[in-house]
Amino acid sequence: MKGSKIKASEIREMKADQMKEKLAEFKKELFNLRFQNDVGQLENTATLLYIKKDIAKLYTISKEMNVNIS
Repeated sequence: MKGSKIKASEIREMKADQMKEKLAEFKKELFNLRFQNDVGQLENTATLLYIKKDIAKLYTISKEMNVNIS
């Protein structure tokens, strides 16, 4: 995996329920990556950073659009 999984323009095209689904998906992936990192199975630790940034992007853009996704 290289870079972010989702672009800001893609998020802006989403509806509120799609944003919520994507957020849940990213949070689940972050949990799994953290677990892998803790047990030493995660080869590329940069993926943690990318997922965190994607989650932040979702929150930021949803706030700009006045959509509550939390």
